[in-house]
Order: sequence, then structure tokens, then C-alpha cells
Amino acid sequence: MIRMTLATASVLAALALPARAADDAIVAPTLRASVTVTADVVRVGDLIDNAGSTAMIPVYRSPDLGTTGALPVAQVLSVLRAKQVIGVMTGEIKEVSVTRLARTFANKDLENAVASALERRFGLGDAANITVTFDRGVSELRLDASNTGALQPVATRYDARSGRFDLTFEINNDNNPAPTKLRFTGTAIETVEVAVLTRDIDRAELLKSSDIVLERRPKADVTGEPALRDRTIGMQLRRPMRAGTPIRVADIVKPDFVQRDQNVTIIYQVPGLYLTTRGKAIESGAEGDTVSVLNVQSKRTLTGIVTGRGQVTVQGASQAAPMPPAVEQTSSLPRDRSAPVALAQSQISPAPAKSE
Repeated sequence: MIRMTLATASVLAALALPARAADDAIVAPTLRASVTVTADVVRVGDLIDNAGSTAMIPVYRSPDLGTTGALPVAQVLSVLRAKQVIGVMTGEIKEVSVTRLARTFANKDLENAVASALERRFGLGDAANITVTFDRGVSELRLDASNTGALQPVATRYDARSGRFDLTFEINNDNNPAPTKLRFTGTAIETVEVAVLTRDIDRAELLKSSDIVLERRPKADVTGEPALRDRTIGMQLRRPMRAGTPIRVADIVKPDFVQRDQNVTIIYQVPGLYLTTRGKAIESGAEGDTVSVLNVQSKRTLTGIVTGRGQVTVQGASQAAPMPPAVEQTSSLPRDRSAPVALAQSQISPAPAKSE
């Protein structure tokens, strides 16, 4: 009985040896080619798999927040041996890449956070119209990756006269019950988008697309209603203006299609009749304006509407071109008699062969 038990134990032990050897091969420490950390130190467990009880031993300082560093394998193995970590499998790895995670706020993110905290407060308008400038140039802000909360303003001060602000934000931290505090100072100015001249423009010139650019200017510096860019193209200025000047609605007018003393074409238009003749403008006018013109043939002054460049349309014939009198209706006639034909006598003189 005892012999059988010993024999059985020997067999089981013999079978267990290969399995134990396989387990030892599986759990052998293996170097990682790429490492990502969130803490300020790199530990043994970050560098190798199957580190066992040595996993929490610190071996390196982490790279700066949001950056990546490289470690030669020979150096890593030397440091690990000093920590009593040996037999590390390296494979074909030549160097180990170590990246420290971070939460990054771009400059625009911080500007938006400040603008949102000031929105519709202290006499300011929408956040989209608030331009923020920090006292210290901030290209971007990097925090530990454990700062996962939203930027929450907890203290806000603003001077409407100078535009200066002093804001404190808090961010919840996964590793610390106390939130991370961030303080920013600078200026915040409400701005408006205005159309600005790119060159000096005279009153007689028509505004082209290349003459106008959009810029944001402090709202306090813009008087009157700013003109929209699309509404200024093709218009004229009421006065000469210099490059860089914001354009207001009050600064632009429709272009004069008819100038005073200009030779124009007078168009007589009534249902069924369209005549043109030469005329002279007595006053200037833009498209749609009502102006007075002189018929150079009849020497009569007419009133018409500017309908194009050098064109004035007179609607209705009563001013200078009455319609031909209508044919009088006749009473019923016997069938054997033909109806007389009445010819209307036109008082309209024929139009010139070539209109001007």
C-alpha cells in the first residue's frame, strides 16, 4: 500500500515538472517597447510585464507632461539589475519609448473658458464676441491626466472700465479630493465684426470685394451700425475714406446711375408702347430714385425713375406722350353695310433711329 502511494506520488511529481517549467517560461519578466505613464515616476511594473512583487519600485522620473522620452535597453537592464530584477526578456527591442499622458488645454480653450465665465455679465455680450488676452502668453496648458473634471469658474472679478479680469477655475482630480485650482488674469474686450477698407477710397468709386476685409474691433470704438460686407460691395461712400477705416451703414449710399447735367435716355413706357428719346438730367439719382429730366426735343421737364445707368423711365403718357385716342364704339349696323374705320391720330413724334 505504502509502495503504491510512493509510486503514485513519484509519477505525479514527474508529470508536474514540465508544467512547472512551462509556468516559469510564461511568467518570465518581459521588457515593453512602449510605455505610457500618468504618474511623475516610472516604476518597474511600467517597464516590464510579469514584474511580480517588484512592480511598484520606482526606477525613473517620468518625462514632462505630454511628452515622450527614449531609454536604451542596456541602460534599462542595468537599472533593473540594481533593483534585483534579473532575467528580463528583451527580444529585438533596442530602446524603450516612455510617454507621459497629460490633459492639454490649448490657448483657444482657455480663452473660451474665460469668455464663457464673463458672458452676459458686467455689461458684456455673447462669449463669441469677447476677445480675451492673457497677461502671460499661454500657448497651451498641460495638467496631470488625473485632472478629468470640467473647468469651473469659482471666483470672477472684472473691471468694465479697463477691461481687466481676474478669474479662478477649479478642476476635479481623480487622485486627490481637493480640486486643482487655476488662476488667470488679463483683459477681456467685447468686439464687433466690421467691414474695413483695404485702401483709400474716393466718393465716386464703387466698392469692390477686394476693397473690403472683415476685422473685429472693440465695440466701444465703433459708433453707429456697422455695415455688413455683402451690403457694401457695389455701393459708394458718402465721403472719401482712408484705408483701415470701419464702414458704417450711414457711410454708404447706392451709386448714382444718373449724374446732374448728364445726357440720359428717357424711356416712355405705357401698356403696349415703348419709346426712347434723348434727355438731360436736372438732378443726380441712384437706381430707384425719382429725378427730373429735360426732354431736349420738346424742352419739357419730366419726372421719372432711374432704372439703369443713364436711363430714366417715365411711366404713363400724360407727361409727354399721351396715348392715341381710342376708337369710338359704333352702334349695330345692317349686315349689308360695312362698318366705318376710324383712324387714331397719334401725337407722339417718331423716336430717333438710334437711341443714346
